[in-house]
Amino acid sequence: MGPSQVIKPVPACRPVTFTLKNLHMRKIIVLSFMTLDGVMQAPGGPDDESGDFKFGGWSAPYFYEADAAAGAFLEKHMKPADLLLGRKTFDSFAAFWPSHGELWPGINDITKYVMSTSLSKNNTEWNNCIFLNSVDQVKALKNSSENSTDIQVHGSSELVQTLFRHDQVNELWLKIFPITLGKGKKLFGEGTIPAAFTLTDSLITPNGVIFANYQRAGAVKTGMIGG
Repeated sequence: MGPSQVIKPVPACRPVTFTLKNLHMRKIIVLSFMTLDGVMQAPGGPDDESGDFKFGGWSAPYFYEADAAAGAFLEKHMKPADLLLGRKTFDSFAAFWPSHGELWPGINDITKYVMSTSLSKNNTEWNNCIFLNSVDQVKALKNSSENSTDIQVHGSSELVQTLFRHDQVNELWLKIFPITLGKGKKLFGEGTIPAAFTLTDSLITPNGVIFANYQRAGAVKTGMIGG
């Protein structure tokens, strides 16, 4: 190849380096039941009455009428994945699932990561629990090349706000119920940042529950309608 045949790089272009770590980053998926006004507190029963919340179990009546399609959708949500839980949700899970593992196959075998500054392995007999105390440790989990399993977050309202605030949520798997409650802990609270999402899967049940899965899709874009 002569001098005139040498391909020179375009100055404006920057090389992009892909590493094994980039390709296998673990996803954090937030799963939540929520009302039309965004309340996520105590959907399955009166296990969280903080803030004088009186509507624990608000989702239960709708599952009596759930159809086969909704059941299949929920089964996908219960496929094997590690869990990341806040302290209060962990306490609830640890009190129930060790003796009810048949209802959620694999729940007692997967790794449970717990965000807490007050708990340690000495506080629980539930197996495969690892305790974290910082967002940096969560980021390290996502970037770990030793495990490609996704990480699901259930409940854990305060932890979810922290993850939103630090832009650590990759996907949202939501079940939206056709009621409003007016008060209670909300999924999109003080930790919410401007962020765009893409709908990847959805279903509407006959009784009006909307199942909607979203994937993080960069920054919010603005424009002028009709412009």
